[in-house]
Amino acid sequence: MDSRDKAIQLDGSVWMTVDGDNFGGAGRIALLAAIAQCGSITQAAKAVKMSYKAAWDAIDTMNTLAGEALVERVAGGKGGGGTRLTVRGQRLADNFRRVENAHQRFIAQLNLQADGMADDYLLIKGINMKTSARNQFLGKVIRIKAGAVNDEIELAIADGRVITAIITRESTESLNLAVGAEVFALVKASSIIVMTGAGEVKLSARNRLRGTVSRVIPGAVNTEVVIDLGGASSIAAIITNDSSVALELADGIPVMAIFKASSVILGVPA
Repeated sequence: MDSRDKAIQLDGSVWMTVDGDNFGGAGRIALLAAIAQCGSITQAAKAVKMSYKAAWDAIDTMNTLAGEALVERVAGGKGGGGTRLTVRGQRLADNFRRVENAHQRFIAQLNLQADGMADDYLLIKGINMKTSARNQFLGKVIRIKAGAVNDEIELAIADGRVITAIITRESTESLNLAVGAEVFALVKASSIIVMTGAGEVKLSARNRLRGTVSRVIPGAVNTEVVIDLGGASSIAAIITNDSSVALELADGIPVMAIFKASSVILGVPA
């Protein structure tokens, strides 16, 4: 399923701390509110789906952190007594509800501004992804040609370019690939062949991306060549220093980046 078809909602909750210690959140405040309504720890615990012991543990913790009682016992009476909130406990519950309501209005306002968040989901995943492959492209599957053992996968990447990958049928199934699925295409820089003045040369390599050299970085043995593909996209190649000299590579030189379909590794977010 295309991530852009999935609704993304922002959510959040308010949680209080006292000097770094957890005081409680909506659950404990709900317990206080239930005590105010029921006048009974037993009934309040049932109302918030909490055990009697857990309710008293929560109350003891809140009393200790607050430095004063938030809940007090009421002795006597026709019903044999019960529990109620102290003035401090009632004020805490009321103020928390005000804060929580303000927080929910804030979350609602953020959701109004969250249009397009799903579109950025995969990009964020890609930015955080760690891989040894120098070249990473985000693409969408536009065609799957099934074979007996291997499948041919065509991806549309930025600016309408197409990358072809050859992977096993088993990989296609394990990645749940289908037309419309968004995937990452990884290509090692050492798998890129750089060609100048390609003209009408016939090549067996399926992937050919035209661009201009934007950086040439010589090393002791090899040279890294970064090719600007336009539209803020680029691809890097590692070639020998001798090849760089023979091709007379320099900034602004038009070149073609060539790589085999079998050199493309496909990945999807976990």
